[in-house]
Amino acid sequence: MIILIPAYEPDVALTDLVGALTISAPGIPIVVVDDGSGPRHAAVFDDVAALGATVLGHVRNQGKGAALRTGFRHAMSAFPGHSVVTADADGQHTVADILNVGATTVAAVDSGAPVMVLGCRDTGRRGNPMRSRLGNGAARATFRLAAGWTLSDTQTGLRGIPPVMLPWLLAQRGDRFEYEQNVLLRCHRDGWETCEVPIETVYMAGNASSHFRPLVDTLRVGVPLLLFAASSLFAFAVDTLLLLVLTAVTGALIPSIVAARVVSATVNFVVNRHVVFRRDGTGALHRQATRYALLAGALLASNVAWMTMPHRGRDAAARRQARHRGGAVHARLPHPAERGVRPEPARFPPRIGRQCAS
Repeated sequence: MIILIPAYEPDVALTDLVGALTISAPGIPIVVVDDGSGPRHAAVFDDVAALGATVLGHVRNQGKGAALRTGFRHAMSAFPGHSVVTADADGQHTVADILNVGATTVAAVDSGAPVMVLGCRDTGRRGNPMRSRLGNGAARATFRLAAGWTLSDTQTGLRGIPPVMLPWLLAQRGDRFEYEQNVLLRCHRDGWETCEVPIETVYMAGNASSHFRPLVDTLRVGVPLLLFAASSLFAFAVDTLLLLVLTAVTGALIPSIVAARVVSATVNFVVNRHVVFRRDGTGALHRQATRYALLAGALLASNVAWMTMPHRGRDAAARRQARHRGGAVHARLPHPAERGVRPEPARFPPRIGRQCAS
């Protein structure tokens, strides 16, 4: 594996991190991307290069997402087949946690079931900076609503990436902090698995070194979440309306479910691709559509199975009851009064059941 660290205007914390990594894991390559920090911070990058790290650079600041993609491209060309662990440059990720996430990622790849490993902090614990607690809490709730799955730390930058996932990551939209959010929003929809690894929560001087801008970057992160949620709600409305109309017209439940799901899934895919993530190219269209269709097909099959299960249960109960009586299941014959025929009056008083012999 390799360790990738995007950095913008770093301080001595980056030098300390690289130095500790080279001591704890001397054989692991370290790649640092200077995201246009400028001459004032050149000495820090010279120091990490002297420690053995590879330093890549942007002439001007392009954002964390762009820096990560630069590192991914370098990893694919210089270290093909290697997993990548991304870590922050401000010292918030410990050496032990970085190496643990990397080991978990490599183990998953070796087992034949590659996953993206997410190092997740306990962001709600007391003692964390208030702005981080409030921001992470709101992000978790919004993320669950939009993406449909729960993640304990949606802002984590410590991630283990299997090599097979790198081309997909290069195709994701966003140049700044929203890039990492877009990756999380789309990964399950595109068929990628994730797992969480608990990590230590570290904040330096009240999180003062963070370059996250509360207003601008919250909007950058939040807008894709809201658009993603709106897209899902719109697809749900289309699905519900079509199901009601088709069932009323045809009277056939299962075909109506299938038709409604196909149309709503297509609408959801098109809206997400062209509106939420603004992907108008055709380069990865077939691969994305295939993965989305497989996922939608599996959900559809599960939905049909659940819808038909009550009917199967009633049929099986009727067959068991018939076998218990020793006969077949008979249709109920209508009472003569139901057929408009007036029954003849009884000629004898009703019989009283015979009493059992004492």
